[in-house]
Amino acid sequence: MDYDLEYNSAREHLIIPEYGRHVQKLVNHCIKLETKEKRNEMANAIIDVMGNLQPHLRDVPDFKHKLWDQLFIMSDFKLDADSPYTTPSQAELTAKPDKLDYPKAASKYKFYGHNIQTMIDTALTWEEGELKEALIFTIANHMKKCFLNWNKDTVDDDVIFKHLAELSHGKINLSTSDETLSEIKNLLRKKPTNKSTNKPTNKHKNNSNKNRRKR
Repeated sequence: MDYDLEYNSAREHLIIPEYGRHVQKLVNHCIKLETKEKRNEMANAIIDVMGNLQPHLRDVPDFKHKLWDQLFIMSDFKLDADSPYTTPSQAELTAKPDKLDYPKAASKYKFYGHNIQTMIDTALTWEEGELKEALIFTIANHMKKCFLNWNKDTVDDDVIFKHLAELSHGKINLSTSDETLSEIKNLLRKKPTNKSTNKPTNKHKNNSNKNRRKR
């Protein structure tokens, strides 16, 4: 007996393979129906079948809208049927996204992150007082922690104060303050573990920080 075998390589290309070849054949048959009434009836039936084949899409917002868009895409935008939603166009599907520009004013201190500049600009808008001073030292401690995440060795407070003054365009100057930032061991404090480890502590401190209070 002779069998007429059909290979996938010789079959019609599936636009959305997730729905299978039988759904694609239903869509192709729907396109060829003579009256719009029959096309609308069959299109709604195909939407129900597609929804049953993709139950995970039910949690997606605009579930039905997504199915109708996929139906028109599978028909190569040749289906003339009434959709409850705006019919997509082939130009929208093939349109290229807008080009993303590189940031024009990127800070050279990338290890602080992008949000640190926003925090500094916000602090500059606050009225002078204890709250603003506390916010500035919180920002400085955060900068010190970010610096230590980038450089695991050590960092003097004067370096953080210098960078903070530069990022604030000279409007925040903590170099003359009598307070110091948090210690490294407090900024990089790790979660306690069952195993106790004896690690040597660095007892050397900068002479310029001896007369400053801890902040």
